[in-house]
Amino acid sequence: MILRSDFERNLEKYAEVIVKIGLNLQPGQRLIIGAPFFGTDGTPVEAYHLVRKITQAAYQARAKYVGVNWDDEELQRIRVSSASLESMHEFAEWKNRAAIEYVDNQDAIVMVLAQNPALLSGLDAQKLEAKQKVETEQFHKLFSKLAAGVTNWLVVGASITSWATKVFPNLEQDEAKARLWDTLFQVCRINQDDPVAEWKRHVTDLDKRAEYLTSKRYSALKFKSPGTDLTIGLPDGHIWHSGSLTTQNGLTFTANIPTEEVFTMPHKQRIDGMVTSTKPLSYQGRLIEKFTLKFSKGRVIQATAETGEDALNNILKSDEASRSLGEVSLVPHSSPISQCGVLFYNSLFDENASDHLALGNAYRFSIKDGELMSAEEFAAAGGNESMTHADFMIGSSEMNVDGVTSDGTAEAVMRNGEWAFKV
Repeated sequence: MILRSDFERNLEKYAEVIVKIGLNLQPGQRLIIGAPFFGTDGTPVEAYHLVRKITQAAYQARAKYVGVNWDDEELQRIRVSSASLESMHEFAEWKNRAAIEYVDNQDAIVMVLAQNPALLSGLDAQKLEAKQKVETEQFHKLFSKLAAGVTNWLVVGASITSWATKVFPNLEQDEAKARLWDTLFQVCRINQDDPVAEWKRHVTDLDKRAEYLTSKRYSALKFKSPGTDLTIGLPDGHIWHSGSLTTQNGLTFTANIPTEEVFTMPHKQRIDGMVTSTKPLSYQGRLIEKFTLKFSKGRVIQATAETGEDALNNILKSDEASRSLGEVSLVPHSSPISQCGVLFYNSLFDENASDHLALGNAYRFSIKDGELMSAEEFAAAGGNESMTHADFMIGSSEMNVDGVTSDGTAEAVMRNGEWAFKV
């Protein structure tokens, strides 16, 4: 790889932000790097530069132990190409058990999201559907604990060749990989004299926007742009959050780096209209592009896509609740990720360039006392519980968003992709 002169220093600063801001790692905590995530089995072996720096920063923060779960994405393609349909029902449960043990012990988790966006494209559809189903079921065991705030966790990115050459197809492999690293450092605010201080300021600003929206108690949001005319009802007692979250034992952390969003949960039965994606969705190694969803009374009743329609339908078939929404997020078009002009084909980055929604599971902390509710109470309040959580991007410079008050008055929340209120 062609390394820039400041690569090592930027990598050290990135690791520092990961440990201090993302995880807020505490003395005595263990850390596992590369817990299983939707569509991945661990940390890409190519990310070893970053893994070493995170490990060093974690021990400097007095971590008790740092363990790494490695993965090679090509093994997934080999498996689907070569193994039988029956074998797609197998799963490395030991990886999940190890991660869940860490979570239950209130240790920390880092997931490195870096993958060829079209890794599994063109392979047997039946095998892919079976593989996706069992992985979704298994990953949900871990994901539900993370969503419940059992411990501090983080999703970050790292430049690898297969991803970099998709993002920068006109560059040679080494140059593309180096360019992607530079871009990640840029959009993650690493190219600052003191990125930790800059991140604290940024998270504070997002917190203020979340607090403002919570105080408004809107009954619904209306989204309007070319291809989108969608009304999303909001449940009573909904709470807006920024990327700054709090564990059940009171530890504050930032679950995504980068993060530019504020988000809450929709009411699963009060979603109506049409929404069109504005960026491709890379989901479990397959690309879904230019897709449209039609909602009625909270459910997707029609779904079309120019590319990957079968993969989209697989998401919608994950379980009954995957046909509704679990998250609505607002992101200004002026975010650094949007303004850099790069299409990442990676939800961690693309979702922070654009307003986005998520099919499937809602975060219980997005409604007052949600963590204390029974499953029946959460559902009655409008909460959606699903095995999947698939974020997709809908925002643009043409997006307008209105908040609807209890008396039906519409107030501007975003205009032409930018905030219409100050904090």
